[in-house]
Amino acid sequence: MRILTGIQPSGALHLGNYFGAMLPAIQLQDQGEAFYFIADYHSMTSLTDAAARRRYTFDVALDFLACGLDPARCIFWKQSDTPEHTELAWILSTVTPMGLLERCHSFKDKVAKLGDGEVGSVNHGLFAYPVLMAADILLYDSNIVPVGKDQKQHLEVTRDIAIKFNLLYGDTFVVPEPRIQESVAVVPGLDGQKMSKSYGNTIELFGEEKATRKKIMGIVMDSRTPAEPKPDAEKNIAIQLLRLVAPAEVATDLEDRLRAGGLGYGDLKKALFERYWEHFTPARARRAELAADPVHVRKVLDDGAARAREIARRTLSRARKACGLD
Repeated sequence: MRILTGIQPSGALHLGNYFGAMLPAIQLQDQGEAFYFIADYHSMTSLTDAAARRRYTFDVALDFLACGLDPARCIFWKQSDTPEHTELAWILSTVTPMGLLERCHSFKDKVAKLGDGEVGSVNHGLFAYPVLMAADILLYDSNIVPVGKDQKQHLEVTRDIAIKFNLLYGDTFVVPEPRIQESVAVVPGLDGQKMSKSYGNTIELFGEEKATRKKIMGIVMDSRTPAEPKPDAEKNIAIQLLRLVAPAEVATDLEDRLRAGGLGYGDLKKALFERYWEHFTPARARRAELAADPVHVRKVLDDGAARAREIARRTLSRARKACGLD
């Protein structure tokens, strides 16, 4: 079984990235052949600062390795080091209906936020994002793709494209299956919306202690007093986040105390910060070690790219022959 996932270097990684994509991927390392890439091509649809892209790409490598990704048990590389992705994306685009892409939520949501005169400013990369994503997946004969709930539609697009290519040119691509952990598929942000850099509501994985504490203590709660019972305690943002970073019995105890009345919101947020900080303490130490040895980190990515490219070339050759390019 081949497992593949990618993550964009478009900013500092946060709890939503970790629980929605990184942790499920890391946990799958021993369940098959694992392929994990830093999606720097994809970051170009929204990030135009070249220096920032280089910095974020290196930071993603640090974060993944610090959190438990083991290059001895997987292939880990930078997407742009395997240009086969872009060639296959073009080949796949010739069998992808425009209507299929126009129905994608990411494109529709972007257009909905723009005025009538701004729609033309949406770049082709954002529109064609699902085709490049399909190339990413199909190049490695991926069976399982761990994705966040918001990416499920793009995986369905990949399946549609693979099936259509196979019907036109003969069996060429493995049709992949999504894997979503429903309980953590959408991590709430500081404002209750999905945690996302675009909403500015994130808790960074490896943010500065003082700044992160301030963010968490600044979560807005309702006006009920500490003594008042909170029958809807399970909907509280801090409780939802605690379930992710605290032992189950600790999160349940705090939820029960909040529901019964007597637990102040300030104490609840303080407990959230302490559990978050404790949860990632080992990873922070590992990250500091890696950051002090950038040559090692770059070698990990280079070695991964060489292994990935060997496989990507074989798949691309198969596709080129199938459709008559070779």
